[in-house]
Amino acid sequence: MATDRGEEHGGQSQDAGAQGGVTVTGDPLGGDTPPTEAAVVSSAPDLLADSLADYTRIWFRRVRSGESGALPVVLGLVAIVVYFQISQPSFLSASNIANLMGQAGFLITLAMAQTFPLLLGEIDLSLGFNMGIGATITVWMVSIAHPFPTWVAILAGVALTGAISAVEGLVIVFLRIPSFVVTLAGLLGLNGVLLWIYEQTGSVGNGGVIQLHNNFINDIVSGNMSPVAGWIALVVVVVLAGVFMITRDQRRRAHNLASPPLSVTLLKLAVMATIGVVLLLVLNHNRAASLLVTLEGVPWVVPVILVLLAIASILLTRTKFGRYMYAVGGNAEAARRAGISLSRIRVLAFAICGVLAGVSGLLYASLLGSISNNVDGGQYVLYSVAGAVIGGVSLFGGRGRIVGAVLGGFIVAVIYNGVILIGLGAAGQYIWTAVVLLAAVTLDAIARRGSSAT
Repeated sequence: MATDRGEEHGGQSQDAGAQGGVTVTGDPLGGDTPPTEAAVVSSAPDLLADSLADYTRIWFRRVRSGESGALPVVLGLVAIVVYFQISQPSFLSASNIANLMGQAGFLITLAMAQTFPLLLGEIDLSLGFNMGIGATITVWMVSIAHPFPTWVAILAGVALTGAISAVEGLVIVFLRIPSFVVTLAGLLGLNGVLLWIYEQTGSVGNGGVIQLHNNFINDIVSGNMSPVAGWIALVVVVVLAGVFMITRDQRRRAHNLASPPLSVTLLKLAVMATIGVVLLLVLNHNRAASLLVTLEGVPWVVPVILVLLAIASILLTRTKFGRYMYAVGGNAEAARRAGISLSRIRVLAFAICGVLAGVSGLLYASLLGSISNNVDGGQYVLYSVAGAVIGGVSLFGGRGRIVGAVLGGFIVAVIYNGVILIGLGAAGQYIWTAVVLLAAVTLDAIARRGSSAT
């Protein structure tokens, strides 16, 4: 890839580009001319709908044409949950749902991390061991005889993983080596670095394991919000989301830009609130095995994931960097001609991937209450790819949404939890994940053929 010039000039031509795999050019409303069938199919419902009925009609038409969005992911998740609940009635119990939330945390953030390289048509195979190194540094810093402040240890671990991935991005960009090769070398090399670190920390670790005794880090997954705090948080989230969505739509209408009908926005908020209420009602139930102990509330990992989702979504959908990401992933040469620095975007994408890998390591250590040199980085990086692809992120770049990666990572966690609960073990876990991944890729291929035919 050539050295790029003109980072900003010409970049504004990408502002109307695709996000989430849908490209809309020109004015789909066409003035007084009614939209054609092709225009309806290729445009998002928000662009043409004047009411909830119109939105529903256009949405169904797009689904029939192959543009199904997150529908297959949601339906697949529902089907998997129903199967596990029928096979093991305790699957949807309050205690298992809380366990599932904890297990899902690091898998979801790994899928989110992998989304950034995938949107560019790249991949990071070193993600799993990078996660292990970041977690090891953080846990070691809070476990030595004179521990560092917790926030310093967390920042050090996350900064290290971000720096490692940024260096890989620089090697990919300036040496023009495929990301598959560079990060495969990173996978092997970082595995060795992880083993070396434990050789140097023998006085802290015991048999290659460093126990985590830091209450703050442990409580990220193991701790719970109080029931009252959970209800307050739900109200705040729904209100903030409502203010953001309604204000955004009003601003778009004021500038004569397309926006969804108010009824659609209110329906989305109602669905969000309903899911939150159901989750709170279940998790605020006392799930302790003993009547002498109270164990209730939403695990802290849930708001952590929601905050990360909000930040990543804003970054990809509301900033120039996000628009450039989709432009480069969709057509790198066109993006270069428009003045976008391909090198800068790629390095930043890998750096963000590394930062999220550091967060994943933090959640992983919090889940286990320890960290060891036995981190299965090869398996977890495959889970990160599986989660992102199941969530609709294209392996070829330019298509996908971060919320899809969250759903895909959650599906991987549901499979992980469910197969153990029904007694299938590791073999069933691998087979189930493989089947779901293959189904997701097949649906993506069918959708692409359908949209091309249209």
